[in-house]
Amino acid sequence: MTDRKAELAANLARVEERIAAACAAAGREREEVTLIVVTKTYPASDVRLLADLGVRHVAENRDQDAAPKAAACADLALDWHFVGQLQTNKVRSVAGYARVVQSVDRPKLVTALSAAATAAGRELGCLVQIALDAESGERGARGGTAPDLLPELADLVAAAPGLRIDGLMTVAPLAGPYAGREQAAFARLMELSSSLRADHPAATMVSAGMSADLEQAVLAGATHVRVGTAVLGARPRLG
Repeated sequence: MTDRKAELAANLARVEERIAAACAAAGREREEVTLIVVTKTYPASDVRLLADLGVRHVAENRDQDAAPKAAACADLALDWHFVGQLQTNKVRSVAGYARVVQSVDRPKLVTALSAAATAAGRELGCLVQIALDAESGERGARGGTAPDLLPELADLVAAAPGLRIDGLMTVAPLAGPYAGREQAAFARLMELSSSLRADHPAATMVSAGMSADLEQAVLAGATHVRVGTAVLGARPRLG
C-alpha cells in the first residue's frame, strides 16, 4: 500500500468511526447514512485510491476541476455529486457526469439542467439547496434559496423532463439566526424535508454536515454527509 493510500485509509477509518458513533447516539442504523467524499482541489489519483478503498460517492464544487477528473475516472463505479454554486453556462458539462446536483436554487437553473439532461439522454437527481441565512424570496451568501421558495422549486424540478427531485441540501450558515447553531440549522432542514415529502414522497435525501459538524447532521437525521478535509487532509491544491 502506498503512503498516500495508507493515509486515506486511516482517515476514512476515523471518519467511519465518527459516523458510526453518531448513528449509535442518534439511535439510527449505520446504513442510514451515506458518506460522500468531497474531492475538490485534489487530483484524480486520489479519487482512484478512494475507489480502491470502497468509496462510491464523490463530490465536486467546480466544474473546471470536476469534468477532467470525472473523465479520468470514467472506468470507476462512482456516483458524482455536484455541490457548488452552478452557473448556467456550466450546466451542459455537469449534466454529462453528475448523478446528483445538490445545489439547485433558482428556476433558471432548473430549466437549464432539464435541457442539458434531456440532450444527454440522462436523468439527474436534484436537491434543492436551502439557505438558512436568506431572507424571504432571496438567495443565501453561499448559494441556496430561502425556505419559502422550496415548494415552487421542488414542483419545477419534479415537472421538468430529465430531472428528479431527490431531496434537500444545506450548508451550516455563517450569518443569520442559525449562525453557530449547527444542530438547530440541521433540525430546521429536517422540518423542511418533512414538508417536502408530503408533496414529493420519494424526495427522501437530506444532505447536511461536513468534516466539522457531521455528528450534528447525523443526530438531526441527515441521510448523506459531505466530508472533504477529514478524509483527504492537507494536500497541495490543484492549479
